[in-house]
Amino acid sequence: MDLNTVTGYRPARTREDLVLAPGERLLGGGTWLYSEPQPETTGLVDLTAMGWPPLEELPDGGLRIAATCRIAQLPRIPARPDWRAHPLLAQAPHALLASFKIWNVATVGGNICRAFAAAAMVSLAVALDGVAEVWAPGGADYRIPVAELVTGNGTTSLRHGEVLRAVELPGHALRARAAMRKIALAELGRSGAVLTGRVDEDGSAVFAITAATVRPAVLRFDGLPDAATLRAASDAAEGYYSDPLGAADWRRQVSGVLLEEIRAELAQSAATGPAGAVAA
Repeated sequence: MDLNTVTGYRPARTREDLVLAPGERLLGGGTWLYSEPQPETTGLVDLTAMGWPPLEELPDGGLRIAATCRIAQLPRIPARPDWRAHPLLAQAPHALLASFKIWNVATVGGNICRAFAAAAMVSLAVALDGVAEVWAPGGADYRIPVAELVTGNGTTSLRHGEVLRAVELPGHALRARAAMRKIALAELGRSGAVLTGRVDEDGSAVFAITAATVRPAVLRFDGLPDAATLRAASDAAEGYYSDPLGAADWRRQVSGVLLEEIRAELAQSAATGPAGAVAA
């Protein structure tokens, strides 16, 4: 779509360039920005000119993903023997209803900051305890879990002038046994529910509900819960909603069913040895 109100464009090459003038918007991949009219936008500031490395290894063996990293780059990350959750790096992008053209232009940060309930990069980050690094005006930078950064369907806690710099996936989460499920009302439809689960090296378990709720719901347990405990926690999660792609009661029901599938898979992998994530 042509943005006929835009009269200015400038690449951001330094942090000072990220200070926005009235009417300016940050540009990553632009796949959402160019999808509908933006009548209040008169200028674009291109984040991709900052030259951030898309992927970096963290000291703890985790992964730092730049906000400008293309979604298509995640499935290409080579597997490592200790990254048992590595398959999620490919499965989460496949939960995004998008063509290969979108995959190769859309950015991880853009998908998270848009914060739609079915945002696949939100699902990935929440599944693996992703932490957002946020650049704030004046240098007052801070870190916040992605699960808390997203406040609703299409809303975040980011304030005007703040920039998502990167998302860090800690090593302990990438080393965990993990599994993922997705369901939609149509074969190629937008996700109605995306469920993830993992068991960390210390035996603690984390399950996450995304797409089915307006903001991520994270369920944490000291160990792998039994079926009844997990189902009760899933049913009690807040934020199930209705729209043309699924009713709230359907989303609650399928979330419980798919979380139990994940729980059973993780229990079996604990009994049989290392196993990777398996998508539905």
